[in-house]
Amino acid sequence: MPAVRRSWAWAGCAAALILLCPTQASAVLGDDKGDQHVSGNADKSGNLSATAAGAGVVIDRSRNGHGQGAGPVAAASDWEPPACYYAPKYTPDELQKYLEPIWAVDSTGPEWDAAQRKRYVEGGEYKDFNKAKAGEGFFWDSFVTPGREGDPGALACDKPIFWVDTGDPPPADVPQAVTPEVLAQLAYAEIRVPSTEVELAPEAESKVNLPTWAWLDGAKFEPVAVTASVPRLGIEATTVAEPVSLRIEPGTDDARTLPASGVCPITDGHIGEAYAPGKADRTPPCGVTYLRASHGGSYPLRATLTWKIHWTGTGVAQPQDLPDGEFGAAQDVVVREVQAVNR
Repeated sequence: MPAVRRSWAWAGCAAALILLCPTQASAVLGDDKGDQHVSGNADKSGNLSATAAGAGVVIDRSRNGHGQGAGPVAAASDWEPPACYYAPKYTPDELQKYLEPIWAVDSTGPEWDAAQRKRYVEGGEYKDFNKAKAGEGFFWDSFVTPGREGDPGALACDKPIFWVDTGDPPPADVPQAVTPEVLAQLAYAEIRVPSTEVELAPEAESKVNLPTWAWLDGAKFEPVAVTASVPRLGIEATTVAEPVSLRIEPGTDDARTLPASGVCPITDGHIGEAYAPGKADRTPPCGVTYLRASHGGSYPLRATLTWKIHWTGTGVAQPQDLPDGEFGAAQDVVVREVQAVNR
């Protein structure tokens, strides 16, 4: 009954005016280049609740891409990270502090409250919030991956809050339990890579039948990495994205790409080659030749960088592949005809 559980939690939080609402939101510590991204409980202003500081998944984005135009990679296949997962969230005392204010305002009806008290207090599943085992494990609950709140898959994690002893695996009927591999997938969703707007020469406008050089500043495509961890389990995973090639799409069929495939590989740490005086008679290793003028408009040249993505983590020393990711950007290119006068 995921919808019911969420609704009574919201009602209880609103009435009690506390910061223990399970919004399944995320809060960021630091600026947009942030050091850490905590996935857990937060209020509507993004303030962390008392339970979130040590609960759920912590995302370290200090080695992530940033800056104007940076954005998430899109998996080259239909693959995507899980929409929801289970992770440790509460100690016995924390669960008590979370549930009792909800019951106190009687917002969820006597039958539901009674069932909850029976499960967590009266010994139906646990007695006195399992305080006799304090320090020996945690109560686990569901989390929704940031950005996937409206995804139908987010409702798949509908198991009531449950206890797991330290060192024990979660119950077999919890396939979405957090693991290093799940952490790697969650880190994948947090990867941000720099803009792929390429340098062009000529810069102001291209000429019909003359090659336009294209290259990408090497400083913009260094590998990026995101680490996800669960402090309460002592597990982590680091997902790394490394650029491998740049695909040029001229924005019109009246053009030829250089090379013909339109894919410019990384060679000696460079994508393409910067134009310099004296290279006018050379063929650029990466670029495009337009065959028709843009006639007062422009062509939307698109440059898409492919990133190879892999991860390592607790118990996994050898890099494990994840689906390649892509990130692209479009830029307008004006193309004019070269006027010549014969005498």
